[in-house]
Amino acid sequence: MRILGLDFGSKTVGVAVSDPTGLIATGVEIIRRDREDKLRKTCARIEELVEEYEVSRIVLGCPYNMDDSSGVRVEKTMAFKEMLERRCGIPVDLMDERLSTVEADELMNEARIAGKDRKKYVDQIAATFILQWYLDEKNEERK
Repeated sequence: MRILGLDFGSKTVGVAVSDPTGLIATGVEIIRRDREDKLRKTCARIEELVEEYEVSRIVLGCPYNMDDSSGVRVEKTMAFKEMLERRCGIPVDLMDERLSTVEADELMNEARIAGKDRKKYVDQIAATFILQWYLDEKNEERK
């Protein structure tokens, strides 16, 4: 079964999915919404992706501060986690997402993606990093 990786932002959710072996993360899409508090369609789309990819677990990036403290975004992420667990009926694990956007920006620099086009990709790439870090950590634990 596959794992879905999510980068939860105020108006977007970047989405990535693992291959069936749990080794490789691939970006899927960015779910966009008009307002931060409008999550019904976002959750419905995630439910569709869970079914489409036969997902058994979700990994949600958690935006801790660089000093390991929690802020408002962590609280919102925890509430989103609980909502996903209720709606999708599968476990949702948290993964430290610090520097995932920095990594995504560096990748886009290397790929020479123009500044105006970056918003099209950054959340999906960040979700891919979050999921890949999770997969690497789990595969290292199995060794």
